[in-house]
Amino acid sequence: MVTAYAAGRWADFGVGVAGASAALAGLVFVAVSINLSEILKYRNLPGRAGLTLILFVTPLIAGILLLVPGQPDAALGTELLVVGVVIGGFGLIVNQRSGRSDKETQLTWIVARLAPPIVSCGCLILAGATLLAHGGGGLYWLVPSVLAAIAFGLINAWVLLVEILR
Repeated sequence: MVTAYAAGRWADFGVGVAGASAALAGLVFVAVSINLSEILKYRNLPGRAGLTLILFVTPLIAGILLLVPGQPDAALGTELLVVGVVIGGFGLIVNQRSGRSDKETQLTWIVARLAPPIVSCGCLILAGATLLAHGGGGLYWLVPSVLAAIAFGLINAWVLLVEILR
């Protein structure tokens, strides 16, 4: 069986992803609590903090779903597809409601705020859809989904921890 379509072969990946994302999500909770008064001074930063948590929770959920023992590939594919749509939609709603700061250009807002849920959850949706179709990449789409979520999440965490105080 091809590795892209054999969920059982992805258990180690799921363990690593779930552990790393849970740790990062916990650190963001701490960072937000430390800088909460500063974050609340800016109209767009509470939404950015929420997006950062969403970004770290996305691979956490995907990792947990990979670890369900004996789960049929069709069930996993459907779960990844649904989770990608729901979380991606929620991330876009959070961004839309929080708006832009005066310092953000349209381009930086798109790159920093719209691209993260679109890329991460888009790849998650592709993982679920191609796992169901048994063609087109399957679970290998989880790799760019996780990498995008972590990279964008770390950038946002840096803004919430360091850049806000400048």
